[in-house]
Amino acid sequence: MGGAARSLSREPRYKLNAVCPYYTMFPLEFPLTILRQAPKGLVVFDPFCGRGTTNFAAQTLGIKSYGYDSSPIAVAIAKAKLAKTSASEVLSLMEEILETDIDPEVPQSEFWAWAFHTETLRAISKLRQGLMDSPESDASIMLRAIVMGCLHGPLNKVVTNPSYFSNQMPRTFASKPDYSVRYWKCKKLKPRQIDVRIPIRKKVALVLGGSNDSLSKFRNIQCADSRQYSNYRSIKEPIDLVITSPPYYGMRTYVQDQWLRYWFIGGPPSVAYEATDQVAHLSPADFSVSLCRVWDNIYNKASEQVRMVIRFGGLSSRRADYDEIFRDSLEQSAADWYVYYSRNAGSASKGRRQADVMGGRTTTRAIEERDYFIRLYS
Repeated sequence: MGGAARSLSREPRYKLNAVCPYYTMFPLEFPLTILRQAPKGLVVFDPFCGRGTTNFAAQTLGIKSYGYDSSPIAVAIAKAKLAKTSASEVLSLMEEILETDIDPEVPQSEFWAWAFHTETLRAISKLRQGLMDSPESDASIMLRAIVMGCLHGPLNKVVTNPSYFSNQMPRTFASKPDYSVRYWKCKKLKPRQIDVRIPIRKKVALVLGGSNDSLSKFRNIQCADSRQYSNYRSIKEPIDLVITSPPYYGMRTYVQDQWLRYWFIGGPPSVAYEATDQVAHLSPADFSVSLCRVWDNIYNKASEQVRMVIRFGGLSSRRADYDEIFRDSLEQSAADWYVYYSRNAGSASKGRRQADVMGGRTTTRAIEERDYFIRLYS
């Protein structure tokens, strides 16, 4: 699957899936393989959609989908996967905002002074303010995701051809301020002045090469808690197929690890340590109950032939049996779910966040994952 996923990423019609790097993402081939074998005309739902890989896979095959996530950063990226716009519309909006007389609020601290050149940060802040003040449209949603994808990353060797706005940083997560400043000072890395148009134009040319003929609209993606049944009112049809990967027990720093992108979409200019969860992490039992509530809500909104395909795993730092947690969540459900097939899906690591770009490595790593194929007893 790894080789297939890499080859998919090189195909023009799949480039949009890489609009913004994100460290918790399953390969596009996972939902595509399942959806290619599914009957036409079904409705797909991902209750933990993250950056919208399932929704994007459905979109490429002309299948209607919905997605929920509690992370506003993930939702902002996922919405772009369903946006119907063009390169010219996105670039015109960029120029329109940059040419306005907006006087944006520019963050002031040692971190910001080392992370971005003064003029670059002002341009980024102008784009931030302009997008926040504008009503959501397909073009604004796409531009927002593209800027998020360009916000931070490694320095290019060719100074005149930058791909990111920032000083040296990882591209899949935002390192914390104190660590970043120490790193830049130690390496004597001062921020370069970047014309924000250059990385944005590069990204637009990369990701907007394909067409979007999906039945879905960006409003099919919602920043919502999948445990709350009232949130399911936006799903107008019965759910036929669920493809998802819930957060693993103990993994809950999604917003904190994406704090710079969170700032860009309206968050504070510092790390917000308040937890944002769709599931409870107090104990394995609490976690199972949270998942159970999601499965119950899906059942209450599902067609009679509903199927679920769930990729789930665990963290080596948590002494909990992820298989037991997951199966317990199904057993507690009011619906008669059962696993008719499961398979080893290999392993995934939170260490893929490219922490080595900043000179360090994460110590919390994911262990073996499994795919669970689930249906209702008839």
